[in-house]
Formats: sequence, structure tokens, C-alpha cells
Amino acid sequence: MKIAEVHIYQHDLPVKNGPYTMANAQVWALDTTLIKLVSDNGQVGWGEVCPVGPTYAEAHAKGARAALVEMAPGLIGVDVQPLTLHRRMDGLLNGHNYAKAGIDIAAHDLLGKHLGVPVCDLLGGATTDKVPSYYATGVGAPDDIARLASEKLAEGYPRLQIKVGGRPVELDIETIRKVWQAIKGSGMRLAVDGNRGWTTRDALRVSRECPEIPFIMEQPCNTVEDLQKIRPQVTHGIYMDENSISLNTVISAAGTGLVDGFGMKVTRIGGLHPMRAFRDVCEARNLPHTCDDSWGGDIIAAACTHIGATVRPELLEGVWLAAPYIEENYDPENGIRITGGHIDLPTGPGLGIIPDESRFGAPVASF
Repeated sequence: MKIAEVHIYQHDLPVKNGPYTMANAQVWALDTTLIKLVSDNGQVGWGEVCPVGPTYAEAHAKGARAALVEMAPGLIGVDVQPLTLHRRMDGLLNGHNYAKAGIDIAAHDLLGKHLGVPVCDLLGGATTDKVPSYYATGVGAPDDIARLASEKLAEGYPRLQIKVGGRPVELDIETIRKVWQAIKGSGMRLAVDGNRGWTTRDALRVSRECPEIPFIMEQPCNTVEDLQKIRPQVTHGIYMDENSISLNTVISAAGTGLVDGFGMKVTRIGGLHPMRAFRDVCEARNLPHTCDDSWGGDIIAAACTHIGATVRPELLEGVWLAAPYIEENYDPENGIRITGGHIDLPTGPGLGIIPDESRFGAPVASF
């Protein structure tokens, strides 16, 4: 089975009750890119890539489409096999993992439909059909975030991530303390996500002033060098997120003991094929991690849920979805939703999602 057609779509995803606020960005709407692969036997597979604006990471929506247009002509006639496709894409374009991930996800969807199996089976097999999620707050007033924490605890989320940074660190410390008072003793796990927004000085202060609160610090500072500097001085676990841009970086961070886990994005690392390798590296080093993406609709949500379902349960920190922050489902019947803090694993072949492509309008490019 070979790729016969590649179609690229642009679609807007408004943020419900926006903006969504992080240390380095305010987001009112997201520009997502959909990829439709058609095989020579008429099967169809869908992929998606949706960066959170141009400042969250080294990725942006127009860059994704430009990279896809650059690669697409060279993908016609290539076998629909993830390893073959990645080697071909690497030969056509250096870097741009996030754009390659859109092709990768579509290929897994296409291959699963062709074989009549769900994508999780292609990735090694699911350990559960109900995947734990977690809720990520924006940066907000301490009392507001504590109130939100109580609500999400009541809804059944097993983990909460609170956003910090981009403001006086005293407010972040107050937020952490008030959130902890709201969830203390519940068993809900707590992550404090700086999104690269703290200096090393701020990260050290937070850890020293909150020694009794068992949170992990997710990407508190901007660079790997910053993490190396604070590592021996903090009493809290450190997870790498935005710095984990490739399998090579992950292997180095895991092998040197730099971090205690990862917040990983499927499209950042290049798709489900490298994500499978990442999962196995983490299992070998006993490192907890998430299986997320930065944003996106049902297609990305399904991809994250499928890989999350294959992770050893005690190492899965959860699958974050943008679903609570957006209004629509691409697939009104099978769209991915969070219920009771968990996500039902899609049951159909491939990703288990059949998007209504009339929502996307005409392709911006076809090959």
C-alpha cells in the first residue's frame, strides 16, 4: 500500500472562554493543520498538527504547512509504513519534527484502517480502555486557581497541572500553597508548570519555600543548562517538557539523570513512531511521563489517547487534551471527550475518528 494523494487543510479552533494564559503566551484561537493521506487502494488516513502560537515552542502553523508542502511531492508512491516514511521525510527535509508528525499520525490511521486494527495495536497494545487525563489551568489569581482545583478534583481528574511564570514569583508561591490546601489528602497529583517562565533564581526560591508540598516542577526554566544548574539544589522532582525536542535529547536527559520524568508532546518528537521509542526509553529508565500535544482537535486527541493507552500504567502521568477548551468535535459521533477525568479509548480501526471534512473547507494544497 502506497501513498497516492496528500491533501493539506487549514482550520481555526477558537478557545472557549479565552484567552488561555501561559507564562509566555496568551491564546485566543489556534490555527490547526489537517493532513489527509489517500492510498493507492482508496483508504484514507488523517493527521493533525497544532502549535500553540509562535512563541510556545520552535514551531508555528504556517511553518508546518510550508514544511508539508516541501515534503509532500516526495511522499507520493512511498509505502505506508512509519519507519519507511520517517526515513523518506528525513531525506526530504532536515528537522521540522512537528510537521512530519502530521504525516506520521495520518499514516498510522491509514495503516490501522487497512489492517482493521486500532492504532494502539500498531504501537504494542493497550493496557487499558479508559485512559487517565489531567487538567491544566492557565496562569491566574491564586484564589481562582484554587477554586478551579477543587472543581477538577470533584470531576475525577487524578492529576492537576497549574501554570505559573510570567509574573512576580510571590504570586506563584501563593497559588501553589492555596491549590495544595484545596487538594491536600485527596491523592490528586500536582504538577507546577513554568513553561520556561522562571529564572533559576525563581525556581530555587519556589522549591525552598514550599518544601512540604509534593509537586513536580515541569520545565521551570528556559534551557537545558538552566535545568543542570538547579538540579542539585532543588528538593522537588524536575520534568522536562519544551526542551525535549528529539529522541536524542530525551536519551541524554534520561541517561544523565537530569530529570525525573517528561511532559511529552506527540508532534514535538515527530509523531507516534518516535513516541513509541520514547515510551520504551522511559520504561527502561523507570521515568514517568505524559502523552500529550500542545493543542488540536479530535485527530491529535485520538493519537495521544492511543499511545497513552500503551504506557505502563504506573508511569503514565496522564493524557492532556485541548477538548475542554474548544467547542467542536471533528467527528460528532466518535469525538474524543473527557469524562470523570478519563478518556475512553476509541474502538474503531485506525484512530477511530472519521472527521467531517466539510468543516475544513477546500485544501490549501493538494498533491
